[in-house]
Amino acid sequence: MTRPRTRPRTARRPVLAGAAVLALALVAACGGGGTASDEPSTAAASPTASPTATPSPTPSASATAPVDDGEADAAAPDWGTTGDGEASADALLTVTGVRLGTHPGYDRVVVDLGGTGTPGWHVERAATAAEDPTGDTVDLGGEAVLTLYVTGLGYPFDTGVEELAPGTRVPGGTVVTGTEYSGTFEAQAQVFLGLADPEAPYRVFLLQDPLRLVVDVQRSMA
Repeated sequence: MTRPRTRPRTARRPVLAGAAVLALALVAACGGGGTASDEPSTAAASPTASPTATPSPTPSASATAPVDDGEADAAAPDWGTTGDGEASADALLTVTGVRLGTHPGYDRVVVDLGGTGTPGWHVERAATAAEDPTGDTVDLGGEAVLTLYVTGLGYPFDTGVEELAPGTRVPGGTVVTGTEYSGTFEAQAQVFLGLADPEAPYRVFLLQDPLRLVVDVQRSMA
């Protein structure tokens, strides 16, 4: 009987040797990976704290220059003086602060400005405060709103003056329940005054050195 021919053993040795080499390579690779994982990883390392930039001073709702009440009272027109003011031809101004103070018989809101020229203004009564151009409403807790439009404005990069942050609010007094500044848009800005009395008399006027618009709102003496 003739036996089936078998594959010589020597024919499998290269395969086994190759497998052994591959296994050793895999072990070496795994060992190398373990060594690398013991080293600090830049991805896992805590980020290096970068130097914190010092923020530029932000204008406050209460300006540094106090209201000169003597000057304001001497310059104030009669109650009910609500006419518009026209901005000067060279007006390029920025609102830097909004302040509110309570005085005998009335609340006073002062809008501080910086830049060149003099501002224009217009005041409207309304049931609600609607921001231009979004139409978003502002709730100041009153029964009505006075909206002061300030014109002759520019953006800070035009005027070189830092602007009061849009949305800044000032707490209320007696008849004025609070204010909010809307920010500059198309050379004007809105300052909303919430009113406890929708029919409260008011007056608007301009003061110089420092430049500021003043809105006085009279409260009921009853």
